[in-house]
Amino acid sequence: MNAARTGYRVFSANSTAACTELAKRITERLGAELGKSVVYQETNGETRVEIKESVRGQDIFIIQTIPRDVNTAVMELLIMAYALKTSCARNIIGVIPYFPYSKQSKMRKRGSIVCKLLASMLAKAGLTHIITMDLHQKEIQGFFSFPVDNLRASPFLLQYIQEEIPNYRNAVIVAKSPDAAKRAQSYAERLRLGLAVIHGEAQCTELDMDDGRHSPPMVKNATVHPGLELPQWGKDSPLVLTVFLQDDIIDDVESFVAAAEILKERGAYKIYVMATHGILSAEAPRLIEESSIDEVVVTNTVPHEIQKLQCPKIKTVDISLILSEAIRRIHNGESMAYLFRNITVDD
Repeated sequence: MNAARTGYRVFSANSTAACTELAKRITERLGAELGKSVVYQETNGETRVEIKESVRGQDIFIIQTIPRDVNTAVMELLIMAYALKTSCARNIIGVIPYFPYSKQSKMRKRGSIVCKLLASMLAKAGLTHIITMDLHQKEIQGFFSFPVDNLRASPFLLQYIQEEIPNYRNAVIVAKSPDAAKRAQSYAERLRLGLAVIHGEAQCTELDMDDGRHSPPMVKNATVHPGLELPQWGKDSPLVLTVFLQDDIIDDVESFVAAAEILKERGAYKIYVMATHGILSAEAPRLIEESSIDEVVVTNTVPHEIQKLQCPKIKTVDISLILSEAIRRIHNGESMAYLFRNITVDD
């Protein structure tokens, strides 16, 4: 496929080589080449972007993966979008597999909804559409003044379970908290497996206490339907493989490690943590390596090659296929419904 003749180009806004890997995979599937551009940091820390070819009248897709230096990545995306806008690109579509600041999407005491601010900045910079994956809250789509396609990684994670985990049918899907129960139920229904929920009293710090400014108000006591209790496994119970996958983001792994210990005490044979976005910052690789977790399965929405070197338990699932297909369908004006087949409401 000759991308220049078909009226679209694909650019990478990252200045680091590790972050361009996903962009290369996507362009290979599209049969295209990455657009010619230069993205780098000045000696004073400022970001500079130079577009090295004509983009006039074309659909431009900017692929931006988010490394640990989140703010630099955001500035790279904003400056590239504005450079393309001033170069008369017809449409500028941001392909942002992991949307940054998505955890700051609710009002907190004397705080702000930073995710809404970022959405406004992207629109002002010139973006006309966004492709992302597994937003932390679906309501974030309402922050944007242009279309947002929130794709799902669950088909790829479910395929990994079915193809790479032996005897997966002898398993239980576990949610590490009541908040994750709906997503866990979605996985359990599609795999036809049992469901368990770890629940208890939510811990609220003084900083997070409800004073009327929260949106929505904090829930101080977490309860769950008594039918969703963790099964009592014992030595005489059949072998149980616990697929323990309840978060879209895995960053601070302490809660996962604590839940894994509970599952081991209940007789779980193997424990798999599965999530879409593997940020795995700070001491996460070491904590995983020293824990009862057997494997952490994440997608390549976020680069984590360094973490994989530190912890061989971390496995990666490639999602470039669905992103490349989304790019093709948007450019050709085709329906996106095919990409959401077999996706449940709670996923």
